[in-house]
Amino acid sequence: MIEERIILQVLAEQRDEIRGYDPSRWVVRREESLFEFDSSLAQVVIGVRRSGKSTLCHKVLLEHGIRYGYVNLDDDRLLGMKAEDLNTALSCVYQLYGTDIPYLFLDEIQDVDGWHLFVNRLLRSKIRIFVTGSNAKLLSSELATHLTGRYNEIRLFPFSFSEYCAFHQIDTADITTKADATRKSAFMDYIVTGGFPELQSIRNKRGYIESLISAILEKDIKRRFKIRNVDALRKIANHLINNACQEINYDDMSGILGISDKTCKKYTDYLRQAFLIQILIKHSFKSKNRIRNPKAYIVDPGFQNNRENSMAGENIGWRLENVVYIELLRRCAYDFRDVYYYKANPRAKEVDFVVCDKDQTLELIQVAYEIDTQKSFNRETSALIQAAGRLHCDNLTLVAFAPTRDIQIHGKTIHILSAIDWLLY
Repeated sequence: MIEERIILQVLAEQRDEIRGYDPSRWVVRREESLFEFDSSLAQVVIGVRRSGKSTLCHKVLLEHGIRYGYVNLDDDRLLGMKAEDLNTALSCVYQLYGTDIPYLFLDEIQDVDGWHLFVNRLLRSKIRIFVTGSNAKLLSSELATHLTGRYNEIRLFPFSFSEYCAFHQIDTADITTKADATRKSAFMDYIVTGGFPELQSIRNKRGYIESLISAILEKDIKRRFKIRNVDALRKIANHLINNACQEINYDDMSGILGISDKTCKKYTDYLRQAFLIQILIKHSFKSKNRIRNPKAYIVDPGFQNNRENSMAGENIGWRLENVVYIELLRRCAYDFRDVYYYKANPRAKEVDFVVCDKDQTLELIQVAYEIDTQKSFNRETSALIQAAGRLHCDNLTLVAFAPTRDIQIHGKTIHILSAIDWLLY
């Protein structure tokens, strides 16, 4: 057990730190609207490390004038905290904030075994709870099993392009030539640098990303799943980052990296659970087809360049596709919609994204950096037209680095949207 005096000291320092916060200076995040303040449900924010989960919670609590106690468990002095220590932490919170605080914010709680029992007890005591964590399986499985539906899950990603522009004070409404050029320059920076909030003000971006990857591998995966071969995990992570937007071929990965097929699958799933990668599955009405040939995307484009020996290519098309997918995950969370990719057969042309509401196809989205040549234009539009007929969907979108306009092909309307316009929509 951790001594009470140590916990009290840590929480007192954390309290003093948040007293200086000024949320009016922070970027507005879309996910702020997903919180349910008057609900008895635990408000659970999950996402990759350093995506801004803590800041988001502090922002909404402070702006709503809510008194709350704060416990950040991602502190080396609290390493090894057990479930029984949480009650000591609660006692320390009462000493620092008063016994009548209506809200308790538990930050990065995933490493405390049995945390869900503690939270469940507090919920029964009518204390409103905010929780953050960096592991999807841990939170989802324990929440579903032990909180029995008494939670509101909010997934947070690094900055979207719109939020990136807000942080850098880039005007997204001005229609002048200068403003347009500024947005284009910002867009090119964004798809290379990425949207991690802290990264925007740091000069040594490579050092930041390398330390972030190490934290994800060491804290969110190795420690949680008792992994010994961290070198193999790191190799798989680098391989998937270097091959973002591609189908995962476990046989090839196993041969290239000298790691068993079973280990490749298991470690890939760990990386997904820690939000380093996002998995996209194929659209099919047959379950056995949906689990085949998954594609891997990375949670933020900043991971591609800012690593040792990354050798990241300059394929802007893949970078744009990756950014579009993460943005779709943000948007579809509001309406509980699903995203797939579509390929009727191995020889068929692929459609990058299919947005569905259960079994109904709502939109087909193709992503291409360049459609200036007739060949590239025909390739991207024909894939949409063919899929439109098979999936009975007439809402067709082509996101490209090209002017926004509508075109008619074979009686179908395709909405060509500038990548910048689409991302800022």
